[in-house]
Amino acid sequence: MPSIFITGGAAGIGLATAERFGREGWTVGVYDVDTAALAEVQATHPDWITGELDVRDPDQWVRALEEFTSHTGGTLDVLDNNAGVLVAGELGEISPAAVKTQIDIDVLGVTLGAQAALPYLKATPGAHLVNIASASAIYGQPGIATYSASKFYVGGLTEALELEWEKYDIRVVGIWPLWAKTALAETDAKSTQTLGVRITPEQVADKVWESVHPTANDRRLHRTSYSVGLQTTVLANAAKFAPNFATRLVNKFLAQ
Repeated sequence: MPSIFITGGAAGIGLATAERFGREGWTVGVYDVDTAALAEVQATHPDWITGELDVRDPDQWVRALEEFTSHTGGTLDVLDNNAGVLVAGELGEISPAAVKTQIDIDVLGVTLGAQAALPYLKATPGAHLVNIASASAIYGQPGIATYSASKFYVGGLTEALELEWEKYDIRVVGIWPLWAKTALAETDAKSTQTLGVRITPEQVADKVWESVHPTANDRRLHRTSYSVGLQTTVLANAAKFAPNFATRLVNKFLAQ
């Protein structure tokens, strides 16, 4: 059966994604730093493969993927780079440690995951790398500047690897949600008030499922981005066609 390895999978979007793929009969790997949440996952889903993983540590990536793929014959159909953190606040107000943590997890962790998973994805015809991006990368967001910038990185990495890994028959895609009803949205960022928190983890999970089951048109157009929810779709399309000053004004209103 096909397999998916999910980082930050013990709660929120990661857990919803695990449940979505688990219902379809996939071999599911849930890896996280939260050992208490992992214990709950193990108790409720004994058929899943679980383990501890700090995505900032390349050695832990190697061990976790070796462990998971020992159950799959050395193959991996989907790596879901889901783990992420967000610290809200103006850059001058949050600590250097908070800045570093966000970059280490949201940027370094995603990159190390892609690198570590490549041998297993190459061994699996039609494999996918799924990176969880964010609507905050449509235009830079004040109040969550570091997080927003990290998601611009994720978008760029996704596009670059889609080209770089085409020769291996690996599709690389990004999932672009707005605020979802998870712990990350429990923040005082202004855009949570102006836009609301309307997206559910299950909606994001459904979009992950859609992204790894592409239509012929998706393949023909080399689609790399999957927006989640109407608001994200509208904002993303508007940013493509509106003049920069208009996009700036909209985002200033939403975020300040």
